[in-house]
Amino acid sequence: MPAPRPPQGHARLEAESPVRILTRYILREVLSWAAVGVTLFTFVFFMPTVGRILEVAVRNSAPLLSLAQLILLTLPGFLVWTIPMGVLVGILIALSRMAADSEVTALRASGIGAGLFLRVVAMFAVAAWVLALVNALWIAPRSAAAFAGLQEQLKSTQAPFEVQPRVFYEDFKNYVLYVQDTGVASAGVVWKRVFLADLTTPSAPKLTLAEEGVVVNESPTTLRLELNNGWQHEVDPRSPKDYAVTKLEKSTLHIDLPESPGPQPPGSLSYPEMSNQQVLDRARTGTAAQANWSWVELHRRLALPTSCLVLALVGIPLGLSAHKGGKSTGFVLTLLLVFVYYFLWLTGVSLGRQGQLAPGISMWMANVIFLAGGLLLYRRVNRMPIEIGSFRGLFPWMRQHVLRRAEKVGGGFERAASPRRVFGAGFPQILDEYVLRDFAAYFGLVLSTFTLLTLVFTFFELLGAIIRNRVPLVTVGEYLLNFLPSVLYMMTPLSVLIAVLVTFGLMEKANEITAMKATGISLYRIVVPVLAVGLALAVGLFFFEREVLPRANKRQDALWNAMKGKPPQTYLRADRKWIFGQQSSIFYYEFFDPDRNQFGRLAIFQFDPQTLSITRRIYATRVHWDENLQGWIFAQGWERTFRGPAIERYEKFDVRTFPDITEPPAYFKKEVKQSSEMNYEELSGYIDDLKQSGFDVVRLRVQLHKKLAYPLITFVMAVLAIPFSLSAGRRGASAGVAMAIGIAVVYWVASSLFENLGNVGALPAALAAWSPDLLFALIGGYFIFRLPT
Repeated sequence: MPAPRPPQGHARLEAESPVRILTRYILREVLSWAAVGVTLFTFVFFMPTVGRILEVAVRNSAPLLSLAQLILLTLPGFLVWTIPMGVLVGILIALSRMAADSEVTALRASGIGAGLFLRVVAMFAVAAWVLALVNALWIAPRSAAAFAGLQEQLKSTQAPFEVQPRVFYEDFKNYVLYVQDTGVASAGVVWKRVFLADLTTPSAPKLTLAEEGVVVNESPTTLRLELNNGWQHEVDPRSPKDYAVTKLEKSTLHIDLPESPGPQPPGSLSYPEMSNQQVLDRARTGTAAQANWSWVELHRRLALPTSCLVLALVGIPLGLSAHKGGKSTGFVLTLLLVFVYYFLWLTGVSLGRQGQLAPGISMWMANVIFLAGGLLLYRRVNRMPIEIGSFRGLFPWMRQHVLRRAEKVGGGFERAASPRRVFGAGFPQILDEYVLRDFAAYFGLVLSTFTLLTLVFTFFELLGAIIRNRVPLVTVGEYLLNFLPSVLYMMTPLSVLIAVLVTFGLMEKANEITAMKATGISLYRIVVPVLAVGLALAVGLFFFEREVLPRANKRQDALWNAMKGKPPQTYLRADRKWIFGQQSSIFYYEFFDPDRNQFGRLAIFQFDPQTLSITRRIYATRVHWDENLQGWIFAQGWERTFRGPAIERYEKFDVRTFPDITEPPAYFKKEVKQSSEMNYEELSGYIDDLKQSGFDVVRLRVQLHKKLAYPLITFVMAVLAIPFSLSAGRRGASAGVAMAIGIAVVYWVASSLFENLGNVGALPAALAAWSPDLLFALIGGYFIFRLPT
């Protein structure tokens, strides 16, 4: 009788070798952390871009498919950089964790050396190298070209929707437009009470006023404007007495759109948008400078993907040597190595483009240096592990040092430091201190990590300008120091989100939440300290933005211009030649000297605010301010008054004053200030000032409400993270970080979408700014109340 056959699954397990099991185990660890690393770094790159993408999409009424295309087409350009970073993250964190848990020591004791890790990680690194190479050579250039084409296509359509009511629109060729209201009809966009100035002859603009106008896209370059019940005012600049007012029952105007670059020839494309063949053709046929840049670009597309291999070779010995640090040591080593590698790489790019080094040498310099370092480290670790201490050990040392110094300064520090003595016996209790201690540790670690990442990437972006303009390191340091407050302001809500997810996720994984519930403590009571800290941080962010951020942003802007080799930026808009007056009047001038308070060829149109019909028109060749009279002196001009469409009076003058023109010189010297450089009160006053002059304040109103809404999202993120942390707790910290990044991406996209809808007037400014807070608060509250407490 034949022996019974073992089950097929057991036979497969018995046949599977231990080496294959270890290979699969190591690959799974490395892949999971590499995916988190790529996602994290791509998110940091993506954050500044999503707002610009959504602005283009919303302003041009792009369909959802086009919006998705715009977002997806940006990713390959980011992945050129983030795939090598993710490779290093995966290797260092996975191997550091295994070394800290003594798994590497156990494998060495069983006779398995570093060679196994090298073979396993080599498979992963080669696969990542092939993926990065395909992306850099083919996918990224095509995506960049497609993104530029789609962006221009969107900009050339739906132009009528860009016109905002009660704002001068000056983007049409030879026309300035003002409408009191807008609407949408089946035939197109409806403009109500239209003021249109034809500036073909700037010294004598032809005015067209109409009760209503319907505008449609006639072609990609032309708008058709059909006006109903209007009047046209026209004057001969050589003979001012000849003035014509024409009734327009129905009329049609064709308005040229701003010229779009359209499809660009290969020679005018930017390097990231060019195919490999186009870059090679420019290298062979272009000028010496173009050829040099082209060869640098070709070597760049090969050298960056190859960094996957050299960074992996460096990461293996360092990861195996981090016995005490674990994941934190792996992540810190990743930041240090990424900084060193990209510093060397960008230095090579700059030297190569300037012709100081051959492109082949400059672009491969960083890879060669890291390859040599990796071989030396691997040879060393294969014989004996390199001792790399834990970075966590710095925190206890710093804490003890602070306590010792505090005791020397004055006794009773520990009594003052006890929260229970300050707030009473009810809050915080021992459990609150325990939760807050873990939350504060993770919050500090995450915030410092994101801050350091952003500063490093900012330094990389500026490195070319720093080398080219020979900027002193002191200036660079001062810029980064003034850039730091805005980074902390932007990253605090995201850091709170991740810290809450990791804190309660690990507590849930260790069954600590279950133990607390078993003692009769409600889940709502457990999360109170974190919610209290989130609310305190929200209040702190508001005052931080009010008192610190505007001054830092002003200084940062000045230093940025200095490093870029630009003169100090002035925001005085000399090109703004159409301004609303204080008493139902419009000022138009061809020249204004703000130092001498003088106008050249000034026209003033006074109108009926109800019908927008002109009641008086004043023109003067020269106008200047007289301090003694505290008024304007008009020279060489004329005045007309109207009764409906009829001219009631016409008078020429050599010199004259108009007492009812009371706007002082400062009224015409309005600066275009950045909303980020003003606090809430300053921005509110600035909006009132600009609105009176007929300038676009829609964007500024959205930013005004965001100064209140954005700090509160810190508390909302804490609320939202609690239910998600408990559901993801069993999957560990990596799942918590990945979930946090996903939530953050959704928030940033939603926030930018609502903001841009507010910018174009599709939503009220307050609703556009507060919608993300309300939406995410409702989602978080809903899930919290569904949790078993």
